[in-house]
Amino acid sequence: MKRSADSSRTPSEGGRKLRWMRLDNAAKIFPAARRRNWNNVFRLSATLTENIDPATLQSALDVTVKRFPSIAVRLRTGLFWYFLEEVPKAPPVQRENSYPLTPMSFADIQKCAFRVLYYKKRIAVEFFHALTDGNGGLVFLKTLTAEYLTQKGVDIPNDNGVLCRLAQPTQSELEDSFQKNESLVSAGRKEAPAFRLTGEKEPDGYLNVTTGILPSGDIIGLARKYGVSVTTLLCAVLIECFIGIQNERVPHRKRHRAVKICVPVNLRKMFTSESLRNYVLTITPGVDPRLGDYTFEEILKSVHHQLGVELTSKQMSAKIAANVNAERVWALKIMPLFIKNIAMKLVYNTVGERHSCITLSNLGVVTLPAEMEAHVERLDFVLGVQATYPNNCGVLSYKDKVYINFIRNTKEPTLELKFFTYLLKLGIRAAVESNQR
Repeated sequence: MKRSADSSRTPSEGGRKLRWMRLDNAAKIFPAARRRNWNNVFRLSATLTENIDPATLQSALDVTVKRFPSIAVRLRTGLFWYFLEEVPKAPPVQRENSYPLTPMSFADIQKCAFRVLYYKKRIAVEFFHALTDGNGGLVFLKTLTAEYLTQKGVDIPNDNGVLCRLAQPTQSELEDSFQKNESLVSAGRKEAPAFRLTGEKEPDGYLNVTTGILPSGDIIGLARKYGVSVTTLLCAVLIECFIGIQNERVPHRKRHRAVKICVPVNLRKMFTSESLRNYVLTITPGVDPRLGDYTFEEILKSVHHQLGVELTSKQMSAKIAANVNAERVWALKIMPLFIKNIAMKLVYNTVGERHSCITLSNLGVVTLPAEMEAHVERLDFVLGVQATYPNNCGVLSYKDKVYINFIRNTKEPTLELKFFTYLLKLGIRAAVESNQR
């Protein structure tokens, strides 16, 4: 008998049956693509106005996990697919004693696929990407922080992405929205490989995080001056920086590769979804340096038009169809999991990260209820490094600041230096923080 993914139960643990669900369409690649020392993990954090009380944070987490049965889970192995199973109780909160996004081993993910950390005034949640994307993770962080503040005596309304902690999750929050919005025609997947940044790896796996803090008004004003979005502007600056690095490292233009940026697109507004699971697709705007030199204005115009062409419901539906159709191939369905893992890892290694230089993920303007905003000084979004390239970039805006977080597993801050120097050339001064040793 076929069981629905959102209402099925596994054998009981401690006398209580545990909910399970299938991985969503985007999540299926992440367990297969893992390495011995790498999993696709990202981090969201809130910095409050007072030091964190760990006992209250644990109590808040105990309440919050019951509201998020698709996130408070562990990864389990089936005969044909991985699946998610809710954890019997909230994991213990941990005091953060090291750098962000320390390795989350596969054994850890099989026990609990997220973790909650605290340090001084900061609450951080780190998620295995198979659970959710940055937008779903943000709802979890907001709701957890709201419950923490409520237990500290602050009355927080259920608004601006803060869910009622005592309500039952809705079916729409748990759905795999990829299965609902595919077109009849699949988009092609063929793309030229992109330039890759290299550097001397940190010997112990240390991750360097560099944060640039910019006035929102300045970056928005500059974007309006050029008639583009903030994401387009930041994307163009990154392309400019990568072109400069490639010119320095590869002297012969004929040997240059495309410079492209991977930009995740939140599909929830485009297709009216309330899912808290993964619901993003990526596009890769860029330029081909072999065609000649580009002015910054030319890069901006090219990125603006590429995004304009790709960011339509029809184009996104075709991309969804390409992913969903691959999942429905009969031979793949009956293939044992260990063979699927080999095949999917091969696809990821040869295609998954070859089409871009870096991921630029912008969560946009984040708002909180006014009662909550008074107690939250800052929000941050940090992507993990990819399996085969050393840098990534997460962005969000909160109150009157834009927070740009670069992460890298190499020693040299080559990209960050070029990026913030170029912003300064454009008239935007950033306050820069780093945990570099």
